[in-house]
Amino acid sequence: MSTTLSLANRFFLEAMSPAFREDPYPFYDRYRGEGLLQVADTVWFALAHDDVSVLLRQPRLSSHESRLSQDPAGHARLRGLVAGAFTPRRIEKLRATAQTITDELIADLFTRSATGPVDLVAGFAHPFPMRVICSLLGVPEPDRPTFTSWSASVARVVEPPMLRSAEVEAEIERDERALAAYFGELIERCRRTPGDDLLSAVIALEAAGERTKPREIVDIAMLLLVAGHETTMNLLGNGMLALLGNPDQLALLRDRPELIPGAIDELLRFDSPLQATRRVTPEDLTLCGRPVKAGSELMLLLGAANRDPTVFAEPHRLDVTRDARRHVAFGGGVHHCLGMALARLEGTVAFTSLLTRCPAMTLAGAPERRPTYILRGLQALPVSL
Repeated sequence: MSTTLSLANRFFLEAMSPAFREDPYPFYDRYRGEGLLQVADTVWFALAHDDVSVLLRQPRLSSHESRLSQDPAGHARLRGLVAGAFTPRRIEKLRATAQTITDELIADLFTRSATGPVDLVAGFAHPFPMRVICSLLGVPEPDRPTFTSWSASVARVVEPPMLRSAEVEAEIERDERALAAYFGELIERCRRTPGDDLLSAVIALEAAGERTKPREIVDIAMLLLVAGHETTMNLLGNGMLALLGNPDQLALLRDRPELIPGAIDELLRFDSPLQATRRVTPEDLTLCGRPVKAGSELMLLLGAANRDPTVFAEPHRLDVTRDARRHVAFGGGVHHCLGMALARLEGTVAFTSLLTRCPAMTLAGAPERRPTYILRGLQALPVSL
């Protein structure tokens, strides 16, 4: 056991390093053959695709990612409401909106590129999914800058608690309260005057006499903001960086844009926007052959599972023709990503437009990683058009 703990502790220390943040995949390879890694008495890491897949779908584990997990019945009810409103028809209606936003942002990129390189994150990957999610939720145009600031702050809750200072915790709590108050007003407005937005659709699906509580409004917002903005922004930044670093794959997609919808899965697998998700054991359990105490925390490393060589041949090679549908970038089980259909639509619209309208795009400097670990993405991606 001492050898196992020593090994696991080395992994834990390396996982908190700047080098890990820049490129975690070599670190995963060093430890993936060890099964579940016990870092402390009640802290475990899972790296293998089989282990991660099983634990994602283990109904006796709860999730730390959302406060919905504090009330399983409420969690199921709210997810049911959102899923009922998040219909394929509603998502498909967003295609035209997404295309219009894409066209506007690309036109602005070309305007600014007249004076030199542009930042693809600031100019496209960040504003594109935020404008789409604001349109979906019915957030009025004048409110969007403030809304964007709040959402970026609140999304930090998915990062490891030991990496959040007291100041950051206070900021998250403050912005959660502001977001709760804002959505409280917005949802009351939707009750009085329903629109064609998702919140109005959720309200329409509420059971008779059962109103959504203010706390639940933030839960819905968190589900949609992280799924609808943070991860999609990372998909776009990580995906374009991967393609620019693999010119043969970039050329293939430019020549055959019909491959792009399927290539979204490969881009999600290759550099996962969400590197890990947490689960907690409510009781003593045997998981993946190991006895795990009640109250233990399990870090399911999605990024490691998506580079598992027993599932994906040559996992460190980007192959946009690969059938990568077994990736776990969207999680799994009762906590699977509600926004995955929207993310696929956004990715398809965005990559198709960028690759066809910016055929000469090249890197124009070193990309800058976000100072986060769970949410893996880029702070800046300088490109020349």
